[in-house]
Amino acid sequence: MSVLAQKDEIDFDAIDSLYREDQFYINFTYNSLKKTPDGFSQNKFSTGLAFGFLRDMPINKDRTIAIAAGLGYTFSAYNQNLVINTVDGNNFYSIIGTDVVYSKDKLTLHFVDLPIEFRWRTSTPESHKFWRIYTGIKLSYLFYDTYKFESTTANIKSSGNTDLNAFHYGAYASVGWNTWNIYMYYGFNPLFKSSAKIDDKSIEMSTLNIGLMFYIL
Repeated sequence: MSVLAQKDEIDFDAIDSLYREDQFYINFTYNSLKKTPDGFSQNKFSTGLAFGFLRDMPINKDRTIAIAAGLGYTFSAYNQNLVINTVDGNNFYSIIGTDVVYSKDKLTLHFVDLPIEFRWRTSTPESHKFWRIYTGIKLSYLFYDTYKFESTTANIKSSGNTDLNAFHYGAYASVGWNTWNIYMYYGFNPLFKSSAKIDDKSIEMSTLNIGLMFYIL
């Protein structure tokens, strides 16, 4: 009695024609504020960091057009001259006078993100190096915030500002070659609710973040 066993060889070099560009991403940005109050200015360098994962869903035969959705995290810091002073649970806002010497005036925000994007690229099954234009909408939930002010006459530290909008949304684009991509995000709604005011005028600041995006397969 004889038993014949057949072994199927696996071709590890075979081309995957049904590839996906599933990617981890990380970006670094300079954060600027638009629609600012009179006398407002940013100082030092306002930084941003975001990272997450995107699930790629090709929609054409060549797989050069796709839709992607994912989950991520964003850290945003703003160095500026807007003072937020909390007294008995109420927030009061003012612009720092030119005669005040201070070393820190920083608002820090932490978000959970849901990015949804449309993708165009020149990718092929043989190469992961290609040109790309990815554009989309990012929905964000603010889950933690801190504010710090330090001067020669006063120190302020607070968190959980209820005048900040919890939900944010905006459009973004990532354009580039291979790993290196230029990234820009513009927030559609303001950072603060209408209850945040300076001299009875609502603070309507929105964000514009510009930097670099890196994709990792």
